[in-house]
Amino acid sequence: MKTVDIFRAILFCLFLGGPAAADEPLRVKAGCLYPLTGPGALYGRDSAVAIKLAQQHLKTLEAFGYPQVEVLIEDTRSKSLRSLQIARRLVDEDRVDFLCGVVNSSVARAVSEFARDAGVFFIGTDHASPTLTSEDLHPFYFRVSNDTRQSMRAGAKFIQETYGGRKDPIRIAFIGPDYEYGYQAWDDLRTFLSQQNLDFEITGEYWPKVFETDFTPYIQQLMATPTDIVVNGQWGLDFVTFVKQAKQLDLFDRVQFMNFDAGGNYEVLAELENDMPLGLVLSARHHINWPPTDRNRSFVEAFREEAGRYPSYAAEGAYAGVLAIAEAVRLAGGADDRNKLREKLETLTLSLPEDPEGFRSKMDPDSHQVLQVQAIGKTVYDNSYAPAKVMLGDWRIYYPPETWPVLDDGR
Repeated sequence: MKTVDIFRAILFCLFLGGPAAADEPLRVKAGCLYPLTGPGALYGRDSAVAIKLAQQHLKTLEAFGYPQVEVLIEDTRSKSLRSLQIARRLVDEDRVDFLCGVVNSSVARAVSEFARDAGVFFIGTDHASPTLTSEDLHPFYFRVSNDTRQSMRAGAKFIQETYGGRKDPIRIAFIGPDYEYGYQAWDDLRTFLSQQNLDFEITGEYWPKVFETDFTPYIQQLMATPTDIVVNGQWGLDFVTFVKQAKQLDLFDRVQFMNFDAGGNYEVLAELENDMPLGLVLSARHHINWPPTDRNRSFVEAFREEAGRYPSYAAEGAYAGVLAIAEAVRLAGGADDRNKLREKLETLTLSLPEDPEGFRSKMDPDSHQVLQVQAIGKTVYDNSYAPAKVMLGDWRIYYPPETWPVLDDGR
């Protein structure tokens, strides 16, 4: 049996249940916005592959009341104005029932504002800014991938477990992208560190622009200041470039380096190959080698069979987005009653490839943010997933709290 067929069989068992099948299958249309060219194009292409896998899986569940989700994928080129124009056309001309996707947080905020005004549900599958589920939250926005706030909460716990109890304050420096994603991540990490009652000292904050090509001045400043931990908030090509340059300057021999949100993405490990140092503390929103479950292994292999490569983290988010739409529509009995759809989205639970055994991703009804398990690991030699030569191992696992957000007492 092909891996894809095994994957479908596993998920068939996980999703079986609920309302009886209808005589005619429900149908729903979603318009997904991803960068297919330019910066971030890999994430868009991987999302498109994962959407196809989700549609194939839903086809096997048609007899059990699951809708068939038609997905229109449009190329945003990571530009806000273009994304707004696409979103408007998808709603006004293509008459989609849902908007979904978006990689960049600033683009997502613009699309979310349009979705609110248009009264159309927007299912976020990738971007990670907590602003969308706090001050910018509205009744039509839901996110099905974990955000930087969950990543920073887990990171703060990791630092406390590792360095708590030291006589002297732990010295921490931060470098991250000069826009809201980076600012919010750093703010949240400091808040959660304080809630852990950790005695720490900030030795520096550095804010390079997105898509800079020379991080040497920042690295030299980091090396010139006595520091125990450098927390990095970069992602994608910026992170790859930083690691290459920092390795040449021996930064990793002097400090413990950490990135809790995107540094452990498979595409980063694959791009760096032997240039990825060992012993770095990293995480991602989906790992191809964790959790070690049949469900995750089957998803990864099904993607590889379809695309000829292993998936970036964005793939599992897009897969979750299509399943979330289908599950909510199934439970609501269709897509016409928006209040009923919102109710089902607010109480949604899904069994996803990134979920460890015994856990299901669940939507927090107040913030519309899915709550998921965060796995933080260290880079170790492992060539099982070529072209990567280094993977994450030595895992520490952090479960989400019952409610979200948790910026008041750190639970």
